[in-house]
Amino acid sequence: MTLQFTLPRRLRHSTGVRTATALLLAASAVVLTGCAAAVPMQPAADAENPACADIIVRLPTTVADQAERETNAQATGAWGDPSAVLLTCGVEVPGPTTLPCVSINGVDWIEDDSEAPMYRYTTYGREPATEVYLDSELVSGSTTLVDLAAAVANVPASKECLSADDVTLPSETPAP
Repeated sequence: MTLQFTLPRRLRHSTGVRTATALLLAASAVVLTGCAAAVPMQPAADAENPACADIIVRLPTTVADQAERETNAQATGAWGDPSAVLLTCGVEVPGPTTLPCVSINGVDWIEDDSEAPMYRYTTYGREPATEVYLDSELVSGSTTLVDLAAAVANVPASKECLSADDVTLPSETPAP
C-alpha cells in the first residue's frame, strides 16, 4: 500500500507558497555564507595533557579585540578573521634560552621574533607549555598576552625567567 500526499491544486501554485519557499532558501543562503570555516591547526604532541583542557575551557571569546574562531585540533584556539592569534597547548617545554623573556600578569613568555612581523611566544616554566603565534601587524603582542594570561595561569609555574642580573658567575681565582 502506498500513501501519497498531494497539496490541493490551489496551494500547489499559490504565490504564498512560492514566496515562502524563496524566503526560506534566501535565509538558508545567508546563514550558510555567514559561517566561517574552522581554522586548520595541528595538535601539539602533548595536547591530550589534562592541564591543556584547564586552559582551553577558560580561553576568552575575544583576544586583542579579535573574535574567537573554531579550530579543528585539540588544545588549540584562534582569534580574528583572518586569524591574527593562534594558540597551541602541549608544545615542547622550552629549556634555558638566550631569547628574550617577558613576564605579563605573572606568566613568563619566551619571545621569538625570527619570523617578524609574526611573533611566537612560548610559556616558560609551565608544563605543558603553551605557544601563541601572532601577526603583529594585526594585533599587539602585549595586549594578546594580557588577554590570555588568566587562562594560561591555570597551569602552575615551576620555574621563572632569569635575567643576567639574577645569575651568579663564578669568581676568578688568582693565578699562582
